[in-house]
Amino acid sequence: MYEVFEQLLQKHNVTAYKVAKEAGVTQTALSNWKSGRSTPTTKTLKKIADYFGVTVDYLMSGKDETKEKNSGLTTRDEKDIAKDLNSIMEKLRNGEDGPASFEGTDIPEDDLELFAGQIELMLRRLKAINKEKYNPHKKK
Repeated sequence: MYEVFEQLLQKHNVTAYKVAKEAGVTQTALSNWKSGRSTPTTKTLKKIADYFGVTVDYLMSGKDETKEKNSGLTTRDEKDIAKDLNSIMEKLRNGEDGPASFEGTDIPEDDLELFAGQIELMLRRLKAINKEKYNPHKKK
């Protein structure tokens, strides 16, 4: 993920220090991200993405989101995805079916937002795949 940030730095010919200062992000957050000690919070990622004029999804994955935006998802599909995501995240926050954990350690509250972003990407991809698979000739 930090590699995408480095590519953006080179593309825009700026330093990490300048981005931190102008985007209102701490240099410690960028340093910890670079070394792999932590991942920036969603709020920090949003500030960085806004600085470069890209989406948080692009910053996290390096993939252009335009293909996904044109995936043929309808307003109803968007509502279904939002409903499913809210349901999943509510269950995680309430500890239904046990706590959300990774390698025996509970997922920190700050990281739940990043986790939610990944779940949303997955739900969007699955919705598009399932529409094509189960309704290949139906107008989407």
